[in-house]
Amino acid sequence: MNPDAVRNVVGIIGNIISFGLFLSPLPTFIQIVKKGDVERFVPDPYLATFLNCALWVFYGLPVVHPNSILVLTINGAGLVIEVVYLSIFFAYAPKPKRMKMLGVLAVEFVFLAAVAAGVILGAHTPRGCFESGTI
Repeated sequence: MNPDAVRNVVGIIGNIISFGLFLSPLPTFIQIVKKGDVERFVPDPYLATFLNCALWVFYGLPVVHPNSILVLTINGAGLVIEVVYLSIFFAYAPKPKRMKMLGVLAVEFVFLAAVAAGVILGAHTPRGCFESGTI
C-alpha cells in the first residue's frame, strides 16, 4: 500500500478520535446550561485547548505548512467547539471568573499574534518555513 495513503488513513482516524476528544466536555456544558451556573468548574482546560487549536490552525495554513489539510480541519473544528464552550462558560460565570477569562484570552491573543509575526516575518519562506530547513 502507498505510504501516503496509509498516512492519510491514519490521519483521518486520528481526526475522528480527536473530534471525540473535543466533544468529551459536552456533558459538563449541558449541566452548566441546565443549572444556569458554572458552579465550581474552571475555564482553564478550555482556554488551554483554545490556544492549542489556534496554534495548530495557524501551523496548518497553506502559507505556513502546505498540504496540512487534516491538521487544519480538525483543529479548526476544535477551535469552533472551544469558542462555543468558552461562550457558554462566559455566559454563566460570575463576573470575577469572566474577567479572569478575558485576561487570559487577551494574553493568548497577544501570544498568537507574536507567534504569527515571528513565523511570517522571521522564519517563513515561500516553500513553507518547516520544509525550508529554517526551523
